[in-house]
Amino acid sequence: MRVGLYPGTFDPITLGHIDIIRRAAALVDKLVIGVAINRDKGPLFSLEERVAMIEAECAHLTEQTGTEIVAHPFENLLIDCARDVGAQIIVRGLRAVADFEYEFQMVGMNRALDDSIETVFLMAEARHQAIASKLVKEIARLDGDVSKFVTPAVKAALTERLS
Repeated sequence: MRVGLYPGTFDPITLGHIDIIRRAAALVDKLVIGVAINRDKGPLFSLEERVAMIEAECAHLTEQTGTEIVAHPFENLLIDCARDVGAQIIVRGLRAVADFEYEFQMVGMNRALDDSIETVFLMAEARHQAIASKLVKEIARLDGDVSKFVTPAVKAALTERLS
């Protein structure tokens, strides 16, 4: 069974994330969405809320693709999380050249730790390239319309949290 790991904080999950998840599901039999705890980032949503959002947003993708998609919280090294879930592939989404520079360094470090786990980069679709959770939260905080960037359920969660 081919297992992929798509890690991130997903605070909140965006249409860009969902695009990468949908396309990554075509590459593997099981896709684990690694939800990073990362207390340093001070997430808007709790770990439990982020996992629940991912599960809700990905349920239809599992049905559409036939690929098992599960959320898995983690707080250890990414390469250790990949080992824990049995992943042979780490999936990373890219939006811009700046993302690539950071990701390139991460791949080098991960390969030094375990060269049996490959990293695959998927470019976000053009309409999703500008989407970043950090910016979505800022727009929502300032009462902007985030409906182009997140699903209706996530928009409702943002509105509720920030009101």
